[in-house]
Amino acid sequence: MDSAALDRFEASRGRLASLAYRLLGSAADAEDAVQDTFLRWQAADREHVEVPEAWLTKVVTNLCLDRLRSAQARHERAAGVLLPEPLLEGDPMLGPAATFEQRESVSLAVLTLMERLSPVERAAYVLREAFSYPHAEIAGILDISESASQQHVHRARRRVAAERRGGHEVDPASARRIVEEFLAAATSGRTERLVELLTDDVTAVSDGAGLTRRLLRYDTPERVASFVRAGFKPSPAKRRMAGGSLAIHIAQVNGAPAALVVVDERVVGVAAFEISDGRIACLRGIAAADRLARVNEAWRRHAYGEPVIEAW
Repeated sequence: MDSAALDRFEASRGRLASLAYRLLGSAADAEDAVQDTFLRWQAADREHVEVPEAWLTKVVTNLCLDRLRSAQARHERAAGVLLPEPLLEGDPMLGPAATFEQRESVSLAVLTLMERLSPVERAAYVLREAFSYPHAEIAGILDISESASQQHVHRARRRVAAERRGGHEVDPASARRIVEEFLAAATSGRTERLVELLTDDVTAVSDGAGLTRRLLRYDTPERVASFVRAGFKPSPAKRRMAGGSLAIHIAQVNGAPAALVVVDERVVGVAAFEISDGRIACLRGIAAADRLARVNEAWRRHAYGEPVIEAW
């Protein structure tokens, strides 16, 4: 491959990775899809590619659709065994963030809701909401009609809006204060204060550190508070299991506040919070090691400040 062709691909790599991540909900799978796109670009008759960026976008989108339609992906989505892979603030894979729609499209809340869309609906929604593609271009990428693109986006928007809580941006400083109060109550055993910080229809979802066949789900403020209290209560057994004393940091994950549990500079768990009207509407706990690989890469490269709880 000549250097011009390589440079052209590299110029698109970040956008392709961000698109693939939104479609797949996994940074590792997104990287694989981008690498497969590179191999196809390398083998292509590039003299007959009129618009390289459009060609690359179509290839990576369809590779992602193939993955979403695969037997394994269908099983995982039906069984509900995976949560989206979290990404720390500043990760280039988060992609465009100039508009509310772009920031919203990469939130863990919306990535989770998109699991309920068909692969084509998901692709049309992401291309339109996150990357502002016109329907004519979406139709060409997905090999559908322009009217079908409009219908897919409309249905996707309606389904996401119907189940999306809040749907508006939260002041980061206010959200951090709520999370700090939550962590103080959780680690000190103040269950009543925990309940006060939760919405009446709160939910909590945990991957059980990847040790369960299904996601663990909790609803009602009392059940969620009990789950949180058990999870955050310090104990020698938890320290032994984690391999040392834990520290808890607060960081931004996919545009929302999150608690990061860290042992010896290694992130072993992420608790991501969804805030609505000054209270916590949803808590997602991610501790499966394969879903934290990219978070750990970023954590090792950057300094994220002092922990809010130094020795848990």
